Formats: sequence, C-alpha cells, structure tokens
Amino acid sequence: MSLDVGGTLGYVDGVGLIDTLAAASPLGLVEGRRIAREALHTEPVITPAIIASVCDALLIVTTDFPISVSPRPLHLFPGVRRALRAMSRHATLVTLSNVTCLEAGTEHLSTLLRPWVVDHFPSCRIGYAKPDPAAFHYVAAACQTPPSDMVHIGDDWTCDVVGARAAGVTAIWISGGRAVPEPGRMDDPGLVVARDLVDASRRLADIARRRKS
Repeated sequence: MSLDVGGTLGYVDGVGLIDTLAAASPLGLVEGRRIAREALHTEPVITPAIIASVCDALLIVTTDFPISVSPRPLHLFPGVRRALRAMSRHATLVTLSNVTCLEAGTEHLSTLLRPWVVDHFPSCRIGYAKPDPAAFHYVAAACQTPPSDMVHIGDDWTCDVVGARAAGVTAIWISGGRAVPEPGRMDDPGLVVARDLVDASRRLADIARRRKS
C-alpha cells in the first residue's frame, strides 16, 4: 500500500520551491505550479541547465530560483502513528510522493515513520510523478505486487485518485470534509472516501477482509 505524504500524513512549515517559483511567475499560480512541477518533480538532480529552462518557461530570471533549498521537516497530523500501526497489520506500507530532489528528505521520513513504513518513492527518485500511472506501476513492481492488489491513500483528487484509478490501483481519498470533486466517480468500486488517515485505516481493514474472503 502506498501513501501520499504532504497533506495526507502531515504538513511542512513555510513555502516550498514549486510555490516560490509559481509566485514569482507572471503566468499565475496555477499555471506556474504546473510548469514547475512538470519540470522539476521527476529530476534526480537540478542542474544549471534545468534551472535556466524552468525560469525561461515561467518567464522569470534565473536569480528568482532559490539557491538554498533544503528538506523541511514533516509534522504528523494527530492519530497518524496509530493509523500507520493499524494499517501495517494488513499491508506493506510505502510512501509515494511528488517532490523535488532538493526537498525529498527521505532520511527524515524514514526516521519519522519507522517501523511501519518500510520504503519511500519520491517522484525525483523514480522518474515519474503522480498522476502518471507509471508512478503507481513503478511502486507496484518494486513491491512485487500487481497494481490490482495495490491500494493508494492520498488527499489530492487528481494525483491520488484519478492517477491511481488510471493505473488500476484502488484509491482511498482523504477528504478532510471536502465534497467529492467528481460525484459520478462514486459508482467506482475501486474508490473509497475517508475523512482522515484514521478513518482510512478502517477502510483499509475492510478492503483487506473482503479480499481475503
């Protein structure tokens, strides 16, 4: 089972690289984020050539690209450790996140989430970013399980639900009380809505019981 990180397991302080670049661009936050994510999330190393290309696409100067970016510690939401402990009884847990190589912080994640989460798959490491189905297929192959047996949990509708379902992976969407963006998808048996991670852990237990029966 794979877990999104930011917004699902917890939050980080401050503004990240993608949002910093988007805010500097005259193209607007939505388009700026899209361009920056597509350019940076799958790169294992950010070179001067990549920086120049991104800045050109965002219509900003290279000096607007932050030169000192480091991973920001993740602060877990209440109940996350209890939920991870419960979920680890039913599945092998890994993370699957969209993040730049400058902010991945997998060592911090490993320390924070052990012993329940056994591996981490940031987009900058695997070369694919959600909602690309290839990101989910990469994790399934690494965990030696077919996508149809995999469950992904996340709070972003497009990345964590639409992407997972396109990959043939069961999705549990963390709603946080939000309305379902596409109500028509609720007829999909491979989609489950949960209020938070504690609720998602109960839903996962139900899925595990059904698959064993």
